[in-house]
Amino acid sequence: MAIHESPAIQDGPNYDDNFADVEKKEYGDDAPANDPFGNEEEGEVKYRVMSWWQCGMLMIAENMSLGILSLPSAMATLGLVPGVIILIGMSGVSWYTGYVIGQFKLRFPQTHSMGDAGELILGRFGREVMGIGQLLLLIFLMASHILTFSVLFNTITGHGTCTIVFAVIGMIVSFIGALPRTMNKVYWMSVASCISIITATIVTMISIGVQAPPDVQVDATRDVSFQDAFLAVTNIIFAYITHVAFFGLISEMRDPREFPKSLTMLQIVDTSMYVVTAIVAYRYAGPDVASPALSSAGPVMKKVAYGIAIPTVIIAGVIYGHVACKYIYVRVFRGSDHMHQKSMLSVGTWVGIALALWLIAWVIAESIPVFNDLLSLISALFGSWFSYGFPAIFWLVMNKGVWFSSPRKILLTIVNVIILGIACAICGLGLYVSGKSIHENSSSSSWTCANNAV
Repeated sequence: MAIHESPAIQDGPNYDDNFADVEKKEYGDDAPANDPFGNEEEGEVKYRVMSWWQCGMLMIAENMSLGILSLPSAMATLGLVPGVIILIGMSGVSWYTGYVIGQFKLRFPQTHSMGDAGELILGRFGREVMGIGQLLLLIFLMASHILTFSVLFNTITGHGTCTIVFAVIGMIVSFIGALPRTMNKVYWMSVASCISIITATIVTMISIGVQAPPDVQVDATRDVSFQDAFLAVTNIIFAYITHVAFFGLISEMRDPREFPKSLTMLQIVDTSMYVVTAIVAYRYAGPDVASPALSSAGPVMKKVAYGIAIPTVIIAGVIYGHVACKYIYVRVFRGSDHMHQKSMLSVGTWVGIALALWLIAWVIAESIPVFNDLLSLISALFGSWFSYGFPAIFWLVMNKGVWFSSPRKILLTIVNVIILGIACAICGLGLYVSGKSIHENSSSSSWTCANNAV
């Protein structure tokens, strides 16, 4: 039944800012009957096993990967002051909208994906539109990691072989990494990913600082075209675009009420790293800092930095792939015993879904000559809504009927309407500048062995 048909929602209960008031029931084997994984007491495969800090580590590994590498370039485009303000500002908005997603999950435990949330709001139409959008975004993010894998090995080996070969290797490694069916097992890989990207970033900053010329120009603000400025803003937004996976991650927590701890862990770690990395790299590399930033570390040290970053490039993509596979797997087997079995059908279906999605991602990575621009296009079209627009709508739906019942409610209503407006602006302007950039940039070619390293 759609939300708008529910008397409880029409009465406008107070759900905001208090997880404990939303759902008192203990989780674990005695999960709500409409939970996506059902009762797991007798199951061979159990999904709801993650602690809050394991979930937080997965979110850090997923979020703090490719996004952090483009931030120094965005800072160089915008200038120091606007860059820092936008970084911290979007972090605050992302923190709040992530919190709202956690509220929505507790209010409706059956929500495992954006598609499920869409069904609650708009029925079957909402489920298909938001589900397909989520899947498209995840597949393009998977493809971006395959492409980055090929850039990475072209850099390390000095273009040791055909770029397509490197992309195929990246696809195979990612597919193997995505084979575990539970997030709990992927968590152990996420630890390596976090250590990898933090170490690679520190090595890059030290290297850039050591080799920096004495007359580096750093601007507090810069006079740039609207297109360049907004593309830089889009790069910053891309660093906070992982909300699309939150429902799936929360679903596999032992106690979803602890999600705010995971979210706090994510926002503190990634925002701190984002700000420090962007400022330091821009301060010592200047306006010509490369994107990805690792390429600014010098001929030898950039190979070292890329080598250290290998786990992040692989594992962050694996997490996106796992969420995409789980979305399809839950839709196929929801409510059946196959969800918790290790039968040939259950395992074979999971492997088949993973192989199909990684093959599609590989084809996309090889087929699109201006992939970064198209990724910005997809991010503007879907990421703006999944990270900002839809969470604002979730809050308005959960609080229908009490939007203006108190000064606090009025303030929160205004905040969420503003966030919805931000999402519309990001989507509309992002589509414009990305489309224009795609039109102007046609220098790359698809399905080529040529070196694609910076």
